[in-house]
Amino acid sequence: MNVAVVDPQTPGNIGTIARGMKNFGLSELLLVNPPELPRESEAYGFAGHAREDVLPNAQEVSFDYLVENFHTVGTTAITNEDARKHVRYPFKTPVELRESLKEVDTETCLVFGREDTGLTNEEMARLDEVVSIPASEEYPVMNLAQAATIVFYELRELNVEGYQLPENVKERAPEGDIEALYEQFASFLESINHPEPKREKATRLFRRVMGRAHPTVREATTLRGIFRRAGDLLEHPERLED
Repeated sequence: MNVAVVDPQTPGNIGTIARGMKNFGLSELLLVNPPELPRESEAYGFAGHAREDVLPNAQEVSFDYLVENFHTVGTTAITNEDARKHVRYPFKTPVELRESLKEVDTETCLVFGREDTGLTNEEMARLDEVVSIPASEEYPVMNLAQAATIVFYELRELNVEGYQLPENVKERAPEGDIEALYEQFASFLESINHPEPKREKATRLFRRVMGRAHPTVREATTLRGIFRRAGDLLEHPERLED
């Protein structure tokens, strides 16, 4: 399992996140547009023993890289409670996320946002799932490093050495196949002349459903074929007679 922090502003928070990762069996830290992290910075001062491996081995990547290479789980304190909105809904608690990930073999990346604003709606819309920590309605927003550590703790069974996954674990299709499925679905919406203002929401809803379903290679390939065939027949109705 990987951890990504998007546009972090405070080196100390990066170090604290690295330390929490080390505590709970995580080692792969990815940073999108990070600040400078020299050895004398707070990042290394707050990292504890993670200064020896997690932090110095952190990779700088793009947001596109996260979306294209991992099953992504965006973290947020602010959620949508209305099923008609799909940017931050439906969401799971960290415990619910742990239980669902036990059932699937996939390369997952936990994605955390900025200290002040978190992940934007545009970024959230591109991620596969959403997780949120239940907290007081009066003040649900947590410090970035604290929230990350809580998520790491709840997922410790998946990352701490010695835990065994169930034998019947499901293997999720590679991210490239699933992203191609989303593209095929978007083409299908165009083929059926789905109202253009609604296409973005429909595609996001489909992403959320697939993000929770964890389709296999065969399932993703079959769905792509169905959408491709349907779109082709809509453009060439005479082929229905074949």
